[in-house]
Amino acid sequence: MDFLHWGGIDRIIFLPVFIIFMIMCFRNYFRIRKSSALLVAPENQKTIFKNFSRFRQFLKPIFLSAGLILIFLALLQPQWGKKEQPVMQETRDLLILLDVSHSMLAQDLKPNRLELAKLKVRALLSKLTFERTGLILFSGNAFVQCPLTNDHAAFLMFLDQIDVETISSGTTAIDAAILKAIDVYSKSAGRKNKLALIISDGEDFSLNIAQVKQKAASENIKLFALGLGTAEGAPIPKYDYSGQQTGHEVDNTGSIALSKLNEKMLQNLSVDLGGNYLRATQDDSDIDSIVRTVKGFGKEKFADKKISLYEDQYHWLLGLAWILLALEWLL
Repeated sequence: MDFLHWGGIDRIIFLPVFIIFMIMCFRNYFRIRKSSALLVAPENQKTIFKNFSRFRQFLKPIFLSAGLILIFLALLQPQWGKKEQPVMQETRDLLILLDVSHSMLAQDLKPNRLELAKLKVRALLSKLTFERTGLILFSGNAFVQCPLTNDHAAFLMFLDQIDVETISSGTTAIDAAILKAIDVYSKSAGRKNKLALIISDGEDFSLNIAQVKQKAASENIKLFALGLGTAEGAPIPKYDYSGQQTGHEVDNTGSIALSKLNEKMLQNLSVDLGGNYLRATQDDSDIDSIVRTVKGFGKEKFADKKISLYEDQYHWLLGLAWILLALEWLL
């Protein structure tokens, strides 16, 4: 029956104890009945035993057994009737802004900047177990790849689907990513700590980054930056539809274009928005530093969702069992 659930079904192991008690009740009834028959003929029992009633003696084990059965069923914790209950959580929110422009294919970091960024995000989630995280992808524009969630398995599924063809533009507009972060946090009214981590090589073709920084500061968004790349830079490989490299990106003069890490841009951006900048390393020392920074912000309580719970109804069974046991005692 779908409407009936048993919250303590594991307690069914006590069933043999209740069966033994019921057997003892009926054995006692038959012992009394046999003893009375041996002492006095059944037709003379009412005369000799004025207060003795075979019917009442029959009802006593019935009531006692029924009471024991109800107590056993109450022990199994029957539940029916659903009620909705909000689930309160205490956590922090962190938006990850991941650069997926073509320059992230440069291989000055192994295996390349984008793949290393994905590895960094995985390491970050493994150390921020209970935080809600969201994922925003950006190049020439930005969109939410994964909304804020504490379901890290779902988050990682979205992360694994990312490649540079997710967004077709080869340029980078960091202002679009920040605006998208502002939009996401605007839907979480009352949040004090609005944390964002931008992972990028710092190449930026934003047209209004100064205005966007000002708006982000007014919205109390704290932005941290993780820079990927080297100061020397590396060429940007080109791939065909089959995934085979066909050459490298070239500049306006026809020379192979080098993509370099723009640390100054990322440093200024993060400092202006109350955060700090780190350059990506091949080990996890950069991630450990980010984790310490994030955990420095206080957790906040919020109702993430409502869940439907079945209500315990065992008290009805216990009440009826008490009535039956009282009747057995009175008899």
